[in-house]
Amino acid sequence: MSIFIDSTKIIVKAGKGGDGMVAFRREKYVPDGGAAGGDGGRGGSVILIVDEGLRTLFDFRYNRQFKAAAGENGKSKGMHGHAAKDSYIKVPPGTVVRDLDTDKILGDLTENGQTLIIAKSGRGGRGNIRFATAKNPAPKLAENGEPGQEKAIELELKILADVGLIGLPSVGKSTLLSVISAARPKIGAYHFTTITPNLGMVNVNDSQSFVVADLPGLIEGASAGAGLGIQFLRHIERARILLHIIDMSGVEGRNPYEDYLTIMSELKQYDLCLLERAQIIVAGKMDMPNAKENLADFKAKLLTNKIAKETPIFPISSITKQGLTNLLNKTAELLEATPTFPLYNEESENDTVYYGFQTEKKHFEIKRLPDASWELYGAEVEKLFAMTNFNHDETIKRFARQLRGMGVEKQLRACGAQNGDIVHIGEFEFEFVD
Repeated sequence: MSIFIDSTKIIVKAGKGGDGMVAFRREKYVPDGGAAGGDGGRGGSVILIVDEGLRTLFDFRYNRQFKAAAGENGKSKGMHGHAAKDSYIKVPPGTVVRDLDTDKILGDLTENGQTLIIAKSGRGGRGNIRFATAKNPAPKLAENGEPGQEKAIELELKILADVGLIGLPSVGKSTLLSVISAARPKIGAYHFTTITPNLGMVNVNDSQSFVVADLPGLIEGASAGAGLGIQFLRHIERARILLHIIDMSGVEGRNPYEDYLTIMSELKQYDLCLLERAQIIVAGKMDMPNAKENLADFKAKLLTNKIAKETPIFPISSITKQGLTNLLNKTAELLEATPTFPLYNEESENDTVYYGFQTEKKHFEIKRLPDASWELYGAEVEKLFAMTNFNHDETIKRFARQLRGMGVEKQLRACGAQNGDIVHIGEFEFEFVD
């Protein structure tokens, strides 16, 4: 049996674009043929794709880094390099993708075949044929390929189920699932027999069916990390209906009503929205002695609860199959009238209009180093550096002009840089000339 893994962190890196080429036409009887260096090809993107055959994130247990191929470099005679193939990563349906750096939700993948571009590829660098002009028909100037995006992301599986079975350990959730569906979960006379979520398809009639998830038993303090509950509470977030299984036999010395309050408290502390879900109380083990008396006492106490007094109660026995038909019919009826609950609200900033002064976004930052040199850094200037081919003088001059246009020279002077000071951009260094 494979290990159930429902949360993992991975690093993805898209492929860089191919480098542009510096080349020239050398044809007989064609004087000064000019530039003929082609562009580099696009790199490969990293794309997540839903595979309905997967049920866990187990494939990511040993493989945590994914990298797409780089694009092919440009060629002579104006030929472009080949674009790299995109890299596809299969994930199970119900996978939520979160950016670890920004903590934003990047996507919620639920349908088979659904895709999400998680890291975009870099474009290919331009060859010298792109920089040719009437004044300079043969420039020794080309770009390197653009670096691909690199991200650290978290994959979190929240299984797709219409109905979730909740309750304390050993109340009969797994037994109920095995009776109403073809699922065969592990069943034992001890707590925490179920250690992973189990799914089962329930067919009510020829036209009605739904998916039920049997979750590991919750205990008091589960929302704070006690027991196994906190690991699997996320899996009921998609369920439209919760079947709250309560052991009415009282064979373990527990009070059914107190059990009910314990579970409701854990749901509230984990996510207040879970209390909005349609719920059915399933009074289980009604074939046991004292079950009828305990059920009567439970109903009386439930009437004093303003929130729960309207919740329907269905007494059942999974062993004798008593009351199962009525329970399943009511569940199917509720599902038809219950909409799907969105897991995440749209980002609030999308609906907000800001009126006011916004400072200009900085393209770079300057920092003084202990050895009296300067460090120039920032996403835009580092990208510009990565796409510069330093093998040709014309390309270096173009890089200097671009830095001057961004205001680097002016800002260095304002920070106190003197003539002859060393400025670092990554591993590259140059001398500041005032």
